[in-house]
Amino acid sequence: MGGVTKMDEQESETCGWLAGARQIESPNFDARPEGASVSLIVIHAISLPPDEFGGSGVFELFTNRLDSAAHPYYAEIHHLRVSSHFFIRRDGELIQFVPTGCRAWHAGASAWRGRECCNDFSIGIELEGCDTLPFDERQYVALDALLRRLRLLYPGCDIAGHSDIAPGRKTDPGPFFDWARLSFPKNEG
Repeated sequence: MGGVTKMDEQESETCGWLAGARQIESPNFDARPEGASVSLIVIHAISLPPDEFGGSGVFELFTNRLDSAAHPYYAEIHHLRVSSHFFIRRDGELIQFVPTGCRAWHAGASAWRGRECCNDFSIGIELEGCDTLPFDERQYVALDALLRRLRLLYPGCDIAGHSDIAPGRKTDPGPFFDWARLSFPKNEG
């Protein structure tokens, strides 16, 4: 999959890479606007191909290497330049694509509590999932642990779904995501 790097814990925290996460660098990020601080964590769901798990499609999409001929759906999306800070696989593996201090391109057209461009002030977490199937227990465990770490680094962050910041445009994390499983409550916009 390429781009995998290893850093010691001190260097990781300084650079915005969390120790313990597998690191695969995405080119799809940039600097947050001056003065922007993280105040929102956005929960997403993604599977590539749709409703299929375990493949390399998400990695390829987030690193601009998605083969448009590999699946009919890929022909529609291979041109996108998107990323997320984190991705949690079905088995609970945590992968980080973008340092938390940088702006990942995960939210698109979005707004939260009257502020537009949520990428500017949020951290994106993608779960390997879809709107038609339940999430795995291991994902909830990994997500809860990640949220605990992020709330220590960024106290008081709101937590919302992609559907909350882009209503009518996005449905994820979807109807099978159980918000009650998290130690931190979902915030209302």
